[in-house]
Amino acid sequence: MPKALIIDDERLARNELKKLLQDFPEVEILGEAANAAEGISKIEELNPDLIFLDIQMPGKTGFDLLTELDKAPHVIFTTAYDEFALKAFEVNALDYLMKPVEPQRLADALNKLQQVEKEQAVTFSSIHRGTLQEHDQVFVKDGERCWFVKLSEVRLFESVGNYAKVFFGSNKPLILKSLNALEERLDEKVFFRANRKHIVNLRMIEKVEPYFNGGLLLEIKGGEKIEVSRRQAVKFKEMMSL
Repeated sequence: MPKALIIDDERLARNELKKLLQDFPEVEILGEAANAAEGISKIEELNPDLIFLDIQMPGKTGFDLLTELDKAPHVIFTTAYDEFALKAFEVNALDYLMKPVEPQRLADALNKLQQVEKEQAVTFSSIHRGTLQEHDQVFVKDGERCWFVKLSEVRLFESVGNYAKVFFGSNKPLILKSLNALEERLDEKVFFRANRKHIVNLRMIEKVEPYFNGGLLLEIKGGEKIEVSRRQAVKFKEMMSL
């Protein structure tokens, strides 16, 4: 049973959505928030599986809110933007509902959620909250482009000062998180700190070669070559039973 949070600065819009959701008893409404700051603290406190999120809000937008979360729950955007404007965003959100929300479109969106949860066979709230798991998704925004990215699709994180560059597909956007902060949260069985500048997804390694001074050279699926420092090479060999 998905647990949902409604984040929208218009009280009328929140009430309207709550009224429509009465026809979907499988959705439990945990609460609501009127702006991004309130939304973030409610998400951290209540850990919803699903958020209905308005994009345009005074102060921080819905996108700004998502960039501040460690991991993103499922998101259904509720917005007055027209469909054409939405195409400009590459966000592969669960769905977009145009305001005023039509009951049939809401039903379709919740149906999509059901399909996705079946595929994952695990709901977000049932996961241990401390560590980010492979099937968790993070929200990444780079200029006007936005993505929800499953961690299993990320092959590499690269340190750029206080930022980290996220490598997935042909994209390499920056997120405002240090490599050390990421290392603390990522599942060490999947993500390995190869050196000071890189964390690699172990499942994306295509080739391992010996390198200078007892180090190793990893070839990653996207063609990147990453050096494993001598100290980390010992750990890597133990992990991979080499």
